[in-house]
Amino acid sequence: EVSGVGNVLALSLLAMVSELGKVNRKQVAALVGVAPFNCDSGLYKGRRRIWGGRAEVRSVLYMAVLSSKSHNPVIERFYNHLLAAGKTKKVALVACMRKLLTILNAMVRDQKHFAEMA
Repeated sequence: EVSGVGNVLALSLLAMVSELGKVNRKQVAALVGVAPFNCDSGLYKGRRRIWGGRAEVRSVLYMAVLSSKSHNPVIERFYNHLLAAGKTKKVALVACMRKLLTILNAMVRDQKHFAEMA
């Protein structure tokens, strides 16, 4: 059991992301739409935005991260590290969404509990 991950997120991931555990971390982030998409051209460096993917999963994942940043020590530490590095709160939340998704993908792939992965 992962702190901050409830039945809603678990069932949503299983129902809407059937590829969970079968693809790598970059692919699962792109599927859900939490991988940053750059808008660069030549010397111009644009902003990185999340775009595309499965919006329903992304919204459930966002709510789970709001809970996880207070109750999950791994996500909380990562979130505070990003804020200390000067990232905005929204950027830090999206990065935490990707990290939580990566953790859950690895748990399904390796068939391990969260405590065993540390």
